[in-house]
Amino acid sequence: MTAFDTTLDRLDWADIGRQLDAEGHTVLSGLLGTDAARHLAQQTAAPDATRVALESNELGRGDLFYFDGGLPAPLEPWRTALYRRLVVVANRWNEILGVDHRFPAELADFLQHNRKAGQTRPQSHLSRLGVEDHVSLHQRHDGAQVFPLQVVAVLSEPGVDFQGGEFVTTEQRPRMQSRPAVLPLGLGDAAVIATAERPFKGSQGYYRVNLRHAVSRVREGERIGLELSFHDAP
Repeated sequence: MTAFDTTLDRLDWADIGRQLDAEGHTVLSGLLGTDAARHLAQQTAAPDATRVALESNELGRGDLFYFDGGLPAPLEPWRTALYRRLVVVANRWNEILGVDHRFPAELADFLQHNRKAGQTRPQSHLSRLGVEDHVSLHQRHDGAQVFPLQVVAVLSEPGVDFQGGEFVTTEQRPRMQSRPAVLPLGLGDAAVIATAERPFKGSQGYYRVNLRHAVSRVREGERIGLELSFHDAP
């Protein structure tokens, strides 16, 4: 068991599940810690980080950094540990929605299913946004094997390193206006969010609601962020 496992075991996962059921997101304050967040932010300059300009795929403006040789330490063991806890919610959501598929208990087994489905392109990445940069509303749900939850974090300090750059989610319910939410993330905080869909209990039972997320325009400074996905893309 790692120190991160010990940190996760201290959390109230029943309450986290209730928050995800109710809102489609939950903030885990201080989960990464400020030192680890600062260290991860420096990985945008790592030699094995592949830079992708957001303008190239119409996702906004700024830079994304992917790691073809594997996630920088300590993200891979963190991702494995988080998956073990979140797979309980993911399988419960499938059961609620009448989906027969169940996710395996371990991330390595799920990624093996990804590879068999032709999904080999990593989606986890760091982002670096300067003044006027932003990330447009989007979802990361390409492929047949999609995990319904992902983790995001801020690796620089709001109000000190940058101004603006709020993390935003929207939820679209049938026949209703989209419902926006701003997640109050500080340096070292993380949030669990729904990847694309989640069950919502209405007056006549459960139905699917559609979610997207974004980062608002950075007004000053530089914002470094993290998106940790549990599935790969085709």
